[in-house]
Amino acid sequence: MNAFLIGGTSSGSGKTTLTLGLLHAFRRRGLSVQPFKVGPDYIDTAWHSRVSGTSSRNLDEFMLPQAVLLNTFYQRVAQVDVAIIEGVMGLYDGYGTDPHYCSSAGMAKQLACPVILVIDGKAVSTSAAATVLGFQQFDPTLNIAGVILNQVNSDGHFDLLKTAIERYTDIPVIGRLPHLKAIELPSRHLGLVTAHEQAAYDDAWDQLADQIEQHLDLDLLLQLSALPPAPVTDDTLALALTGQGDGLTLAMAYDDAFNFYYQDNLDLLAASGVRIVRFSPLQDQALPDADLIYIGGGFPELYAEQLSANQPMLAALKRAHEQGVAIYAECGGLMYLGESLVDQAGQTHPMSGIFQGYSSMTTSLKRFGYCQVAANQDVLIASQGEEIRGHEFHYSEFTTDLVPVFTCTKVRDGQVLQRWQGGYQVKNTLASYLHVHFGQNPDLLLHWFRRGSIRP
Repeated sequence: MNAFLIGGTSSGSGKTTLTLGLLHAFRRRGLSVQPFKVGPDYIDTAWHSRVSGTSSRNLDEFMLPQAVLLNTFYQRVAQVDVAIIEGVMGLYDGYGTDPHYCSSAGMAKQLACPVILVIDGKAVSTSAAATVLGFQQFDPTLNIAGVILNQVNSDGHFDLLKTAIERYTDIPVIGRLPHLKAIELPSRHLGLVTAHEQAAYDDAWDQLADQIEQHLDLDLLLQLSALPPAPVTDDTLALALTGQGDGLTLAMAYDDAFNFYYQDNLDLLAASGVRIVRFSPLQDQALPDADLIYIGGGFPELYAEQLSANQPMLAALKRAHEQGVAIYAECGGLMYLGESLVDQAGQTHPMSGIFQGYSSMTTSLKRFGYCQVAANQDVLIASQGEEIRGHEFHYSEFTTDLVPVFTCTKVRDGQVLQRWQGGYQVKNTLASYLHVHFGQNPDLLLHWFRRGSIRP
């Protein structure tokens, strides 16, 4: 098999663009591809999935036990010709100062796959060799197998950089990617604009793949990324859940406003026997008949007027809540379940009113990063005292007099940085800003199934 991790010297080095271009270029060669993303990102994986035609998977060391993480990788990489893992931030950037915890470097070492280091070659010459040498010597046991130079527009500049890097580091330079104005991915406050919104962008991938074919040695890349066959592993998590959700139907909000879901979460639900039916809070007038409702994150603030105008859906959701349907919502879902949403322009839009309180957009990040939460009481997905790992990333605040059900803690390098209260449960409905990967503990789903099976 072939697998490699695209690592960068920093955020913004071009990892996402290069990953997308390589996925498309290999597909055009007739090779099957499997994308992965280090960390909890939803948006990059959605772009991967759109370009590759294969659901991208998150490899998250903070939320997932090692056995689950390795199984996620090995089960899928064994079925394809090439696996491409997009790293996170800079190569050694993780959670705290440990260069191998929740970092791209640490993930490459766990998976025993080579790193292809992307560096920005603009406005630099021999100093690029010093950069690569520093990354190589920081951890000599890490296999940095090759270098790709981004933002290099001429063959002369590329030859200078390639000669210097290979002379002083002995790491082969695989090629370059010129600055491509037409391929700049659009972004907004949470990162890239979602692939779900950008169907018209699909025409750009052939242009990007053309540039990659012209300027990168893909045969050398495949040669450098050849690995032994993946070990055979059992999906013990899916086996533990098999049949546990038989007879249950889950209605999942999915449209431009709500589309942040881990594919592995949906696979675990399906493996349990739960039937998943999608609905659109933007377009649909009624909810599917369901025992469970799942409202993920997204950008409800951008569609607040349309969401508010869809009164039949808001009324149907509130009826389902009053009837005891087990509703679970994350981040944007919490915003949708409040009484109103105040957008960036200060306009107030009525929402479902399941929770007393309102969300309001701000101009800065309110919470960002990993945290662990302890349930202060029995809730939809946990018993009192149980711990859940997740991450928050939001520009909004939720103002309410409701009593929070979670104690949230951010610990880094062994030190408690922050502790706060969050999450709310009313009847059989739970919502918080926390994004959760169910793969960390099957009990999260089993709790939810029990609530869905027996309505209070």
